[in-house]
Amino acid sequence: MANILTKNEKRRFRIRKVVKGVAIRPRLSVFRSNSDIYAQLIDDTKGLTLASASSRDKDINAQKGTKIEKSKLVGNAIARKAAELGITSIVFDRGGKLYHGRIKALAEGAREGGLQF
Repeated sequence: MANILTKNEKRRFRIRKVVKGVAIRPRLSVFRSNSDIYAQLIDDTKGLTLASASSRDKDINAQKGTKIEKSKLVGNAIARKAAELGITSIVFDRGGKLYHGRIKALAEGAREGGLQF
């Protein structure tokens, strides 16, 4: 049986061929489920996760609001953690999802927090 890939998987693999994170400019990887959103700063050369944030974190989960508003808070949180590590520039990996809605809100929140990509 042939390997059948979904549109999302094809996009994800196509993006990951190009997007690589290094120590000075890590990859901001985003995973979106139906209910939550997760973000990680990853150094691909060492295979390490430098920082992470999600909508399941206690301070973000306690907030009232829509999923888009919580996604923006996750972006701000990951930018704050990156600033503590001295990271100002990143490479954005949207994980095969289209750049709109919650993915876009997370990216805008990270930009407002001071990250450049």
